[in-house]
Amino acid sequence: MMLRRFQQVDVFGARPFAGNPLAVVLDAEGLSTGEMQDFTRWMNLSETAFILPPTTDEADYRVRIFTLSHELPFAGHPTLGSCHAWLAAGGEPRDAGRIVQECGAGLVPIRREAGRLAFAAPPLVRSGPVDEARVAEFAGVLGIGREEIVDVRWVDNGPGWVGILLADADAVLAVEPDFGRYSGEDELDIGLVGLYPEGSECAVEVRALFNDAHGAMIEDPVTGSLNASLAQWLLGTGRLGAPYVASQGTRLGRSGRAFIDRGAGDTVWVGGATATCISGTVEL
Repeated sequence: MMLRRFQQVDVFGARPFAGNPLAVVLDAEGLSTGEMQDFTRWMNLSETAFILPPTTDEADYRVRIFTLSHELPFAGHPTLGSCHAWLAAGGEPRDAGRIVQECGAGLVPIRREAGRLAFAAPPLVRSGPVDEARVAEFAGVLGIGREEIVDVRWVDNGPGWVGILLADADAVLAVEPDFGRYSGEDELDIGLVGLYPEGSECAVEVRALFNDAHGAMIEDPVTGSLNASLAQWLLGTGRLGAPYVASQGTRLGRSGRAFIDRGAGDTVWVGGATATCISGTVEL
């Protein structure tokens, strides 16, 4: 047991305490996987991140990301929150214009822009159409008719996301999901998206719905990985143009904002505000 630096960071919030909180343990070297998982469960946030020395000269730091039930190779709000905490704790990147994070999914570039941090969306590990039987089951879980689903695609960049496009933002906000209707045993990771009218503050409304290890439904306040993969899908099919702003967390009383842009080689960048809300030490 030793005192380790600790921060709790708000990520993607349009105002203070309106985004997705992340617990970050700095100086995490020496902690076992079990100790990291136990601390994550105790924190009871959607994710907790642990900062470690990199294993490659190409990276500035390494991060391990845990949910309440398991470790993730990549996640969006922990990427931005971890980078914020590392910089706030005195981290200095090798390249002043770019930070490189090492995680289970590999190396993730992060840039500073307009007072925000933004990460380069990783490639999808699964894309394409979804089996129609599963689509019908998703519709049942969401409490909507199959005909209300405009389009559906695998948009998985690690967590397992399925992207479901509804008629508009109002249709997304109206969904009342119930995972009690789900008969399968595997975890569900559903990303809902619907467009706002042209000229609105935000281009889309997003909701991230998943079931935990005990089958309980969880809605994530703001989800970087999902916004990244949805952007790759929507930009790739011409439904949206970049840059645009995505709204998320509305049904939870949050005001999440993900700033989407496209860079060289069609790289999708996902940015958002980050702010330290709690800073101190934790004995681990």
